[in-house]
Amino acid sequence: MQKYSQNPISGPFHDPSTGSRKATVAEIDLLCDYPRSKRPIEERGRLITEEHRSVARRFGVEYFDGDRLTGYGGYGYHPRFWQATVRRLRDHYGLGPGSSVLDVGCAKGYMLYDLTQLVPGLTVRGIDVSPYAIERAHQAVRPYVAVGDARQLPFADKSFDLVVSINTLHNLPLEDCKRGLREVQRVGRGKSFITVDAWRNEEEKRRLLAWNLTALTYMHVDEWKRLFDEVGYTGDYHWFIAS
Repeated sequence: MQKYSQNPISGPFHDPSTGSRKATVAEIDLLCDYPRSKRPIEERGRLITEEHRSVARRFGVEYFDGDRLTGYGGYGYHPRFWQATVRRLRDHYGLGPGSSVLDVGCAKGYMLYDLTQLVPGLTVRGIDVSPYAIERAHQAVRPYVAVGDARQLPFADKSFDLVVSINTLHNLPLEDCKRGLREVQRVGRGKSFITVDAWRNEEEKRRLLAWNLTALTYMHVDEWKRLFDEVGYTGDYHWFIAS
């Protein structure tokens, strides 16, 4: 499971030149309540091969419901995974009836399902590159998810109150990752939250490279921040740190 450090420091800032408050890119951990377990990083680092990574990057049955060396080892719905997180998303972004949320990289739509249960009247949409995942999405949200490309989201500008992308954009090569970030920025109305593979020191880098199956863009947290600035991403973000 994913493990995140707790360091929420997000929020709008006051612009003294205009007297207004506007959103700014900010680091915040909204997944700190996601269930945690000890990762067998050293073991997987010894066993994983480029063939395993190649299979995982197809994002098919092997990735979601196959062996742990090629993915999740079984990706099924359980309320304990996302319910606490979606409460944080609701409260932090002020989601309510009539709000709209897009999940870029929605997999089987479990987070979207929990959002609809927590916030009646919420409009949700999800896209994922995996036909396998979309075909097996939670039945309640299946009408609202589709196979799609993060580099070219099939939505008009400013379509959503919140755009979320958890551990997805880093699966693209660098230039495509930039396109995906710009697309998240384009289709949102100013609020977004993403997580990406990163490290803060050499030990975290070693562990990430040993654990990584699918990411093609990964870098030091300061490099990510410079990339956000380059592409004009002004939403919130946090890191997947392998630990």
